[in-house]
Amino acid sequence: MRTIPVTLITDTIKEMCIEANHILTKDMQCGLDQAKQQEKSPLGKQILTQLEENLTIAEADKIPICQDTGMAVVFIEVGQEVHFEGGNLEEAIHEGVRRGYVEGYLRKSVVKDPLIRENTKDNTPAIIHYSIVPGEIVKITVAPKGFGSENMSRVFMLKPADGIEGVKNAILTAVKDAGPNACPPMVVGVGIGGTFEKCAYLAKKALTRPIDEPSDIPYVRELEKELLEKINHTGIGPAGLGGTTTALAVNILTYATHIAGLPVAVNICCHVNRHSVRVI
Repeated sequence: MRTIPVTLITDTIKEMCIEANHILTKDMQCGLDQAKQQEKSPLGKQILTQLEENLTIAEADKIPICQDTGMAVVFIEVGQEVHFEGGNLEEAIHEGVRRGYVEGYLRKSVVKDPLIRENTKDNTPAIIHYSIVPGEIVKITVAPKGFGSENMSRVFMLKPADGIEGVKNAILTAVKDAGPNACPPMVVGVGIGGTFEKCAYLAKKALTRPIDEPSDIPYVRELEKELLEKINHTGIGPAGLGGTTTALAVNILTYATHIAGLPVAVNICCHVNRHSVRVI
C-alpha cells in the first residue's frame, strides 16, 4: 500500500491548470505546423501562421493561449493500492483548480448555478472523472475546456440499423453544424457505444489522446482516417474562413452497448485542445 498526501494532488493540479493554459502539448504543436505546411488556401495558411505566433507569445510571456481558460475537466486514474491521507481527495482536486486559476491569473468562467449565474470567482467546481486501476500510481489529466467548442457538442441516439454509415453522417453533421463556432482547425472527439452518458464521457476522453496516436483497433483507425479526410473536404477551413484544414484529428473511443442502441457523441475542441498529463 502506497500513501500519498492529498496536498501533493492539490499542488500538482495547480501547476497543471497553469501549464495547460500556457503551453500547447507537443502533438498539437506538430499538428498545427504540419497543417500550415499542407494548407492550400493562402488565407488559411496565414491564419495558421498567426495561431502559431500566438502560441509562441503565450509560452514566452506566460499568458493564456486563449482568453477562455475553460472549465477544468480532471480525469484521475487511481491505483487500487494507493491510500490518500491528510484530507478529502475531491476537495483536494477542487483546491488545486482554485489555486491554479487564482494564482495563475486565469479567467474565472464558472457559475455556481446554471440559471442564477453567480460566478464562483475561482473557477471551481471542476468536472472530475475517477477510475480505479491496478497498481500504486495516480495518473492525472487536466483538460481545460472552453465553451465556444463545447457548445457545439452533440449526442445522437442512433438505431443499430443505422450502422457505420449512420455514425459517419452523425459526426459529419456535428462538424458542419459547428462550422466556425468551434474555432477550427478543430480536434473531433467521438464516443461510440455505451449509454447516453457513457458515449459523452468517451468523446471527452478521446480529446485527451495525442493526435499523433491513432486507435489501436483497425476498423476504428480507418474510420478516424476517413472522417478526417471528409471533414477537411468540407471547406470550412482555419477560423471558418475557408481552406483545406478544418480538423487536425478525429479521435474515436468505443465501448460495449445494448442490442437496441447505437449511441454516438461528438465533443469538438478548438485548435489548442489543451491538456496536461502527469503521473504521481
